[in-house]
Amino acid sequence: MDNAHDKSGLDIIIEGGTLLTMSETMDVIENPLIGIKDGKIAFIRGGDIHTANSYIAGEVINAHGCIVMPGLINTHTHLPMVCFRGLADDLPLMEWLHDHIFPAEAKFVTRDMVYAGSMLAIAEMILSGTTTFCDAYFYESEVARAAFDSGMRAVVSQGFIDFPKPTDPQTIADIAERFVSRWQLKSPLIIPALACHSPYTCSPDTLKSVKAAARKRDVLFSIHVAETKDEVAIVKERFGKTPLQYLKDIDILDDRTLAVHCIWLCEHEMDILRSLTVKISHNPESNMKLAAGCAPIPTLIERGIAVGLGTDGSASNNDLDMFGEMSTAAKLHKVIQMDSTVMDARTVLKMATITGAKCLGLDDRIGSIEPGKSADLIIVDTKKPHLTPMHSYYSQLVYAASGADVKTSIIGGRIVMQDRKLRLVDLPSIMQEVRGIAKSIAAN
Repeated sequence: MDNAHDKSGLDIIIEGGTLLTMSETMDVIENPLIGIKDGKIAFIRGGDIHTANSYIAGEVINAHGCIVMPGLINTHTHLPMVCFRGLADDLPLMEWLHDHIFPAEAKFVTRDMVYAGSMLAIAEMILSGTTTFCDAYFYESEVARAAFDSGMRAVVSQGFIDFPKPTDPQTIADIAERFVSRWQLKSPLIIPALACHSPYTCSPDTLKSVKAAARKRDVLFSIHVAETKDEVAIVKERFGKTPLQYLKDIDILDDRTLAVHCIWLCEHEMDILRSLTVKISHNPESNMKLAAGCAPIPTLIERGIAVGLGTDGSASNNDLDMFGEMSTAAKLHKVIQMDSTVMDARTVLKMATITGAKCLGLDDRIGSIEPGKSADLIIVDTKKPHLTPMHSYYSQLVYAASGADVKTSIIGGRIVMQDRKLRLVDLPSIMQEVRGIAKSIAAN
């Protein structure tokens, strides 16, 4: 595992610990030496043969007693909704959405709010081991700007919804193309994308216009679909079809479509997803909290459909800790199917890393630690009571670890958090700003 011979000019060397590569062969390397240069993994070598003293690097990180692994990938969220965290809990989804969230968004969502909320959410994610997120919201350029300023890798999706009324399809297409053009070459860490809210909140013209723009610019398109029984009933009443069949018939689904939730699926719809290689984002904690249901994830995986993990927004979760999401995903499906063998720890960890990368079309760049790939990785401190003893790395990470165990985060070869200290985000100032936004929301 060696693509480099030059011993000088490295940016970072990581030595010691245990490396979980999450590569195709799931290699586990004890006491590794990892070289990082120009944002990429330059080499991986056995530490028994080589030591950091043999190389010249800008920074040397000691990972003894830790697990080194790919950064986690959150395949679906709405970062600015951190400002609505706890605003309308313990309500049915449709009441929560239409009576509380939509009105709050109409009144309080501004560019400043989106940027501040995104910065706070990004800080929370970095501190809990996420190095890439896929977001969908309004004023998405502010989410992109927050990701750029904080050194985060981000798939930023400009969101579209026919609320309070439909928008002209040509106007939608122009907005979509301007957004993609603005961010496509801005930074290798910022990947523009497009999103529609759902089949029942977007007209056929809106769906077709946004998807056409996504295809024209070859970017990811995401959409909430089959999230609730109510949604399925609404779509059937309007169009005489199930949500996935409807989206297929208007040519929305393909291998660059990320379908979010996918809870209420029939067998035929699973066949559609497989045949068109649609990717899935599974958000178990949000689905549970809103009592939306439980997606048939083990069945989808058995059919060869790529399924990643997401937290959804903080208004419906209420946190962005992907370690917690992994634990929930593993346990939820065991109890639903009354089968303790489904959703094993390795499968779930892959969902949060390499499979999540595949869902976003980024598995050639991130999701595993291999020479030539981007250096997106985290170091998890295992010198903790709840992580002792270490019989299985995968099991401990999924069933026992939390985001608070992440010691260091590196994104694109840049250290963004070390020893639990953020390097690029002024967390106290951002928290204070969001508290001010929350006071305004509470007063109205």
